[in-house]
Amino acid sequence: MTIPLVARIGVLVLATTAFYGYVGQMVPQSEVQPPEEIAIRADLTTPEMVEIGREIADGKGLCRTCHTIGQSGALRFPDLAGVAGRAAERVPGLSALDYFAQSLYEPDAFVVPGFNPGMPTINRPPIGLTDQEILCVIAYLQSLGGTPTVTLQTSHRYYAAPATPGAAPPGGAPGAPVTTPAAPGAPGAVTPGTTPGAAPDQKPRPGEALPLTGPPGPVPPPGR
Repeated sequence: MTIPLVARIGVLVLATTAFYGYVGQMVPQSEVQPPEEIAIRADLTTPEMVEIGREIADGKGLCRTCHTIGQSGALRFPDLAGVAGRAAERVPGLSALDYFAQSLYEPDAFVVPGFNPGMPTINRPPIGLTDQEILCVIAYLQSLGGTPTVTLQTSHRYYAAPATPGAAPPGGAPGAPVTTPAAPGAPGAVTPGTTPGAAPDQKPRPGEALPLTGPPGPVPPPGR
């Protein structure tokens, strides 16, 4: 009995599909979720920033994709174990804080000898960390072999922290009330060109005498 060609092709297609379906089920399956957003509170302490910086480095920042921490054999980029102790000596003229900031905002400005450029600028897509998240990452890097010192009010060459709430207004003392000039014509307003407290310029109406505003003069004796 001869099996029709169409039937043989159908059997071959089914067998091939079943085989690749079986192989596909043998491959470990992992579901990749986008990193969770971490809330950066305005009152974070430095130790809290270190912990958040570690979470960002392991997750949203993708730092562990190319960096190791204390493992034998670095990956694409240098090992970060003890990096706080080396940071101040990497680039002449740059403090440890400035070096970390440059490495994150402008990674190709200095490349550690023996490694190739290619680290992404992490405040831009596809990573896109905020300035506050980067400060937390810097706090974490400072903790790797050193003492973290940054706060959310720390400024560096790539970021100027906003003024602290309650700061003194220009020319005033902290907490001093701000004096708003009175509107023209309002009680207490001073007309330009006059002395505060003096009567405003007045013009007599037709048939009306101008009131005296100065001190009374000597009264002439009767008959003169």
